[in-house]
Amino acid sequence: MEKYNKTNGKVLPLDRANVDTDQIIPAKYLKRVERTGFGQYLFDAWRKLPDGTPNPEFILNDDRYNGATILVAGPNFGSGSSREHAPWALNDYGFRTIIAPSFADIFRNNCFQNGMLPIVLDQAIIDKIIEKSSKNPDYSLTVDLESGVISDSEELTIEFTKLGEQVTSSLPDFLQKMLSSSGDFAGKLSELINSIIGSLASMAGAIGNFMFIATMVFIF
Repeated sequence: MEKYNKTNGKVLPLDRANVDTDQIIPAKYLKRVERTGFGQYLFDAWRKLPDGTPNPEFILNDDRYNGATILVAGPNFGSGSSREHAPWALNDYGFRTIIAPSFADIFRNNCFQNGMLPIVLDQAIIDKIIEKSSKNPDYSLTVDLESGVISDSEELTIEFTKLGEQVTSSLPDFLQKMLSSSGDFAGKLSELINSIIGSLASMAGAIGNFMFIATMVFIF
């Protein structure tokens, strides 16, 4: 998993609500067993016309947004089935950050597991970012995971480690640590579990020693 710490990227505005995982990556492409190669099928039904040619009206086909690494969308992004192929497709296409007013819980967790950062911001802020990036295809944002700040070159500066309405709940420390260090999610999770088990074992040992001493004192 690629390290995520501080990144600056071009913004691609997708002004749509309730984008589900089947729209992100159609079911017909799920037979692939590799995690890579799904980017070419991202939003496939929207990118192509019925005859299979590129849809000139869909923003992913607008060359001005080539190289965008930040996707900004409407509420309830990633709803529908729990397929992990959806974040695989987004990541393979080149997106490292997804910004929306809300996410489906399973999709959001799958983003963390695949090295992408889902950021929840207030709808008014989302609207402002979509407006700016729609007017200026070169509009970019800087996302600093360590400081928990997202900003542009103009007046926008927002704390995002406190999610939801901008200020409600914190990004879990262990997820921030996983994103900001390279390596696979399973390995990081295993380290976390082993750390917890070790702490519990130490605690159990201390409690056992205390109970033994207390018992001996009671007997004598």
